[in-house]
Amino acid sequence: MIFTFFILFIILLRIAELLLARKNEQWLLQNGAIEYGQKHYPFIVALHILFIISLIIEYSIVGVSAYSLPLLILFFVLLALKVWIIFSLGKFWNTKIYRVAHFPLVKKGPYKYIKHPNYIIVIAEIVIIPLIFHLYYTAIIFTLLNGLMLALRIREENKALNL
Repeated sequence: MIFTFFILFIILLRIAELLLARKNEQWLLQNGAIEYGQKHYPFIVALHILFIISLIIEYSIVGVSAYSLPLLILFFVLLALKVWIIFSLGKFWNTKIYRVAHFPLVKKGPYKYIKHPNYIIVIAEIVIIPLIFHLYYTAIIFTLLNGLMLALRIREENKALNL
């Protein structure tokens, strides 16, 4: 039962993130933003959809009803950090890579300390979400796939932001 509620929560969060990204995308484009990394974006979407499907399939096969409370709590800490990141970027936060030439890069919130804090959260989520429910295959496979995807993504983003 907890797994079902948790997966629904994750799906709703992802939908809310996509809706916010779409709203921000409209503002960015109205302000002259240029999109980068369009070729790999569908693969990122597919990776995240397959991640959720893998969670459901592995949980159905394994059938473990136990969960890790410390990891569940850690997930909500990560979620709070993600909210901090989203608020720090404001209208510049997006699931796609955009650059608006006449606006300076955001240097507040976690961006004062590290270049890509959002990707640290994504990496941690991909590891922790399956481990909450002891879904080791999903944790390993998608951590590796996500690592490959983020290597490409960060390279594209650094080019776009001239870092």
